[in-house]
Amino acid sequence: MTGGGKIEDFSPHPVKEQLPGIEYCVTSHPCWPEAIILGFQHYLVMLGITVLIPSFLVPQMGGGDFEKAIVIQTLLFAAGVNTLLQTWFGTRLPAVIGGSFTYILPTIIIINSPRYQGIVDPHQRFIQTMRGVQGALIIASFFQIVVGFLGFWRIVVRFLSPLSAVPLVTLAGLGLYTIGFPLLARCMELGLPALVLLVLVSQYGPRTLLSKRVIFDRFAVIIVLAFIWLLALILTVSGAYKHASPATQFTCRTDGSGLLSATPWIRFPLPLQWGKPTFQAGEAFAMMAASFAALIESTGTFIAVSRYGSATPIPPSILSRGVGWQGIGILISGLLGTLTGSSASVENAGLLALTRVGSRRVVQISACFMLFFSILGKFGALFASIPMPIIAAFYCVLFAYVASAGIGFLQFCNLNSFRTKFILGFSIFMGFSVPQYFNQTLVLTGHGPVNTNSISFNVILNVIFSSHATVAAITAYFLDCTLYRKDSAVRRDCGLVWWDKFRYYERDTRSEEFYSLPYNLGKHFPSF
Repeated sequence: MTGGGKIEDFSPHPVKEQLPGIEYCVTSHPCWPEAIILGFQHYLVMLGITVLIPSFLVPQMGGGDFEKAIVIQTLLFAAGVNTLLQTWFGTRLPAVIGGSFTYILPTIIIINSPRYQGIVDPHQRFIQTMRGVQGALIIASFFQIVVGFLGFWRIVVRFLSPLSAVPLVTLAGLGLYTIGFPLLARCMELGLPALVLLVLVSQYGPRTLLSKRVIFDRFAVIIVLAFIWLLALILTVSGAYKHASPATQFTCRTDGSGLLSATPWIRFPLPLQWGKPTFQAGEAFAMMAASFAALIESTGTFIAVSRYGSATPIPPSILSRGVGWQGIGILISGLLGTLTGSSASVENAGLLALTRVGSRRVVQISACFMLFFSILGKFGALFASIPMPIIAAFYCVLFAYVASAGIGFLQFCNLNSFRTKFILGFSIFMGFSVPQYFNQTLVLTGHGPVNTNSISFNVILNVIFSSHATVAAITAYFLDCTLYRKDSAVRRDCGLVWWDKFRYYERDTRSEEFYSLPYNLGKHFPSF
């Protein structure tokens, strides 16, 4: 009771099937000028990984700045096409489909293969290695196509509960911590001010300045980027990094990437632009393992996107359809030659939360920016030359939002249940501990803990158990399905009673609103 005699209400917060506070949900759209700026902001956020992956892999293949620029253009073009396909025919959620770090390990194995390392000419080694990666990606794409379109993933996801979704979604965000502050710290004078300014502008700005229009939190990324990029340009022009180490110049200078001079003005990425792909069974199986891990990680990201788009929980049939179209995306990536497969972008899912705009149209506009700047290379290279520590500062906030989306599903669970506590704590702990063991062993010994005579078998296990979200999701899913699941009280404790009506597409009319196919296809194929 308060001093005035008024009784305080200490009742728990009610469970929300759809996240409140979202300004624009999946099916609602801002005005066109605002939508275009928000779409451009999504494009800027996804540029980080698009540039980072080729910058890391292309030099190991023998390629130079020109080859790196072409691969970045190609990856950007594939991301635009795959994003449009996913928003039109896949889950129809505002999810950006871009390059994935999950495919790096099998790609490195292919790069270090003796049949490529023996090639003396660097350019020929790059071409031959690229063809080998393309062949592995093309074969791996059929895994997700089959699992998705034939409904196998729908069967798996039907047993997913809010409890087992917590580690899956949370680790999808937290598992990328290595490209957060560690990457930011490579140029502290740019990264740290960007992080601090982003928090101030997005969280304190709207409340301090009492702006009538939501400008500071909705366009915080563009505002911060403009200031810090200008600071980086001033430091570069003034010669602040003139005598710095090559690593510092590469990460801090605005002209350190070499992309602007190497990128052609206009170039249209074409299928098989590097030549005929080559196929090798061991490499294909290794890439298929990465495809499996990316499938699980993308499932967690899709769930976070649906939450921040204020949609209802995704029906399993829709998730399976989205996985199938993601497989089509990997096939496109393999045909074009992007060096990596595609998956749902975690950072763009976090941007939905930062802006509180979950509009499908905004993400489709961002895909148009990807296509435009991938063809007009010089303009795209200008934005791709943004120092990576600035982008890493954004990731510190955006990845955290995705992790918090997973934690938010605890509202459906009984946290006073020891079963819940065990599954939750054990799966998250193993999701961090097991990949750390595999990665640490790889660094110390040059190979993973699994080191048999079969290199492809080694890579398959090392790829799967190096993924934080994959380990956590498998652990939580197995325990949740086997520990007294048939008990009605247990079903309530793990939150299944809240998601039961969304297990089938037709059970809730809101599913058709958010996930139905365009052009009335959803009326004819509601569970496709």
